Amino acid sequence: MSNEQTTAAKESPLAEVPQETPGHGLLAGRKVVVTAAAGTGIGFSTARRVLLEGGDVLASDFHERRLGETVAELRAEFPDRQVESILCDVSATDQVDALIAGAAEKLGRIDVLVNNAGLGGETPIADMTDEQWDRVLDITLNSTFRATRAAMRYFREANAADRGRRGVIINNASVLGWRAQHGQAHYAAAKAGVMALTRCSAVEGAEHGVRVNAVSPSIARHPFLAKVTSEELLDNLAAGEAYGRAAEVWEIATVIAMLASDYTTYMTGEVVSVSSQRA
Repeated sequence: MSNEQTTAAKESPLAEVPQETPGHGLLAGRKVVVTAAAGTGIGFSTARRVLLEGGDVLASDFHERRLGETVAELRAEFPDRQVESILCDVSATDQVDALIAGAAEKLGRIDVLVNNAGLGGETPIADMTDEQWDRVLDITLNSTFRATRAAMRYFREANAADRGRRGVIINNASVLGWRAQHGQAHYAAAKAGVMALTRCSAVEGAEHGVRVNAVSPSIARHPFLAKVTSEELLDNLAAGEAYGRAAEVWEIATVIAMLASDYTTYMTGEVVSVSSQRA
């Protein structure tokens, strides 16, 4: 980006972070499961947005303390809504299967699954170990497959028992599934795989009343991101956006809520870019 473009982005009215959009009842009565929902990232903001939109939520994560803190915070803010939790390591098939079964039992049913779990990092290909490659692919892509498979089985049975039942699966992809970035080969490959998985599972899910879509954020800045990526890189990525800033995590969560709602009943197999990147 040229200096003129950077200056223009910083001076744009859109560079100022807007007030968080209030809830509009988009998910009233819906039962939603969100993976990797503990902490301060997109998962937590999505769980909170579900409650803002009138739904009930089950938050899942592998970190017991952070998950407990997340649930306590959400229950305190939304005392009239149902907030549940299940510990889950998304790299373990038995735990993912138990998550879907347990969520259906605790919530009474599942209407929406948000596959938010993912793992990044910054390593050039020449320096990347097999373990680094495998770990990112497993947490980011394979876990999305595991949860999608378990949810598809659940929705298939629910639809067979009640032809009026519909389900929604929303995956968290990334613009790196389309675009190249230094040191991100493992993450980009995993997110491209999430996009392909979204399209293929959407075709199969249609048979059972299931819509499957994905969001593709460019950059949503939160404290956890700084643990796996340098502040300098994050600053540069934010400056490269047309707005001159990164997205707030709630700005991603609102799009996820839209995809989970009845405003998108004719959308499936789509990857929605949540980005202000320049073409």
